[in-house]
Amino acid sequence: MTDTVRQFIIYGTTLDGGRFRPSDWAERLAGVMAPYRPPGFAGSHLTYSPYVLPTMIEGVRCVVVDERLRQIEPLAWKFVVDFAQDNGLKTGDREIPHG
Repeated sequence: MTDTVRQFIIYGTTLDGGRFRPSDWAERLAGVMAPYRPPGFAGSHLTYSPYVLPTMIEGVRCVVVDERLRQIEPLAWKFVVDFAQDNGLKTGDREIPHG
């Protein structure tokens, strides 16, 4: 059986169409969120959390946030949502197959 995972996407584009600065904002945000990992996660302490990853979508720098973060650390979830709202960034949702 294939489950789906919901993701919250923060785009590096402001609501008025501008490009969000600084250019490394996605890596900085993902770096701050790096400690939030699933129990037993085997990655190095120098890697991003699998719940908050910087990426490019259609040429736009983005951060993809796995909605499971909301269950393991509600304040971390609030932080990323507030970051997007406070900076007037476009956001979206998607579901991807998992398992």
